[in-house]
Amino acid sequence: MMRAIFMNISLNDGLLAELECDALVIPLDDGVSVGKEVDLQVAAMRKSGEVTGKLGEMTILHEPRELAASRLMLMGVDDALDANHAFRMAGQAVRAAQKRKFRRLAIALGDGQLIRAVAEGCAYGGYERPKYKSDDSASIVEEILIVAPGADTVAFESGRIVGESVNLTRRLVDTPANDLGPVEFADMAESMGKAAGLEVDVLDEPALEALGAGSLLSVAKGSARPPRLVRLSWDPDHVAGDSHLFLVGKGVTFDTGGLSLKPANSMEKMKYDMAGAATMLGAIIAIARLGIPQHVSCLLGLVENMPSGTATRPGDIVQAMNGKTIEVINTDAEGRLVLADALTYAVRQGATHLIDAATLTGAVSIALGAVNIGLMSNNESLQSHITASGREIGEQFWALPMNDEYLEPMKGDLSDLRNAGTDRKAGTITAAKFLEQFVDDTPWAHLDIAGTANLDKGLPNAPKGASGIAVRSLVRAVETWANGGLE
Repeated sequence: MMRAIFMNISLNDGLLAELECDALVIPLDDGVSVGKEVDLQVAAMRKSGEVTGKLGEMTILHEPRELAASRLMLMGVDDALDANHAFRMAGQAVRAAQKRKFRRLAIALGDGQLIRAVAEGCAYGGYERPKYKSDDSASIVEEILIVAPGADTVAFESGRIVGESVNLTRRLVDTPANDLGPVEFADMAESMGKAAGLEVDVLDEPALEALGAGSLLSVAKGSARPPRLVRLSWDPDHVAGDSHLFLVGKGVTFDTGGLSLKPANSMEKMKYDMAGAATMLGAIIAIARLGIPQHVSCLLGLVENMPSGTATRPGDIVQAMNGKTIEVINTDAEGRLVLADALTYAVRQGATHLIDAATLTGAVSIALGAVNIGLMSNNESLQSHITASGREIGEQFWALPMNDEYLEPMKGDLSDLRNAGTDRKAGTITAAKFLEQFVDDTPWAHLDIAGTANLDKGLPNAPKGASGIAVRSLVRAVETWANGGLE
């Protein structure tokens, strides 16, 4: 029942005064003039304090003089319009238009410098969650016109592609687990990947057993739904350098905690435990559609974690693909078991760099809330590159320490490792140190998105539910990488 909804977003070079639309959006202090009388009216409202221009403030003027538009929508962007403010402003305007059932929206910019961020923001704001109600009508803006002097059509198209890819991630995360198990996710990834020009290989349970993926398989043992490991590869003809980045995503399509059962309260949210895999799928599809000259592969570790008579028990010892043995202290610390084998497989497949994303620990929410993505890495250059890429577009990463001492709680008594420590101290970091044991010396970064992948309440530019966090940052990181931004 997952349905893609794409809006008609296009560039327009018409005169602002002559644009017939339900609302014309103007970001304040961006140098946009819509006519002498209206400009004077807006200036007077600014002077009186009726309009402050603060980020997120929206003021609607009805039947503005000199304009063919039915309404003028004034959007506050603080002191200046940057990429982050442009993204948020565009999304908020589209959301406001949807709520008011506007059919045609126009957004005016002072120039074309931020056209990509605005296009991404329009797509982001236009996202609709999967529809399961009997009244399945969707309130979407039928047409969005962006007027931006000097706008680059390639930048505009790139923004639209990335925005659609973020929404793909969000739609997967918002889809309930009864419609999206490991096999269904793998089938969708294969179909979408091939449509984007990617090579796709789906490993089933026998193939995983042949590889010795005992860590990943141990998570799937309690479920009637078999696991999958999906590889999607982007190998363009002309690539920059010899590097081969692997994007690895945790895809637990539903997480009950296994025999270490989670409390019933809010367990329904555990359909989002595959957000890491959805993030990486959205990112690589955008990378392929953009044609970025960089060799990138994606691995999706897809399982369902359920309690049953065949489930892995606390205290069981399993062997990972790289030969390390792991005592399963807590079956609810399952994501790291999935990623352990996926990371090992990526190294075997020739990864020169690794980035994984996972809703891995509740501890990251305690430490960073819903503001920053937890970032842990064994490579300062890769860590800085990801952080800088996020900063460019308004997504925030916070690097946590990775001292060797943090590995101590993850060392086993009867095994090489244990999948959980004996206390709750530094849970996000100790989980990352566990993962580090499966990357050899490969430059690697771990993104813990457990606190940021889901919005508990709606924002001005987004409904509650999946956030699509990190897709835009990863795409930007690969783009700048291809242009010589990382060695």
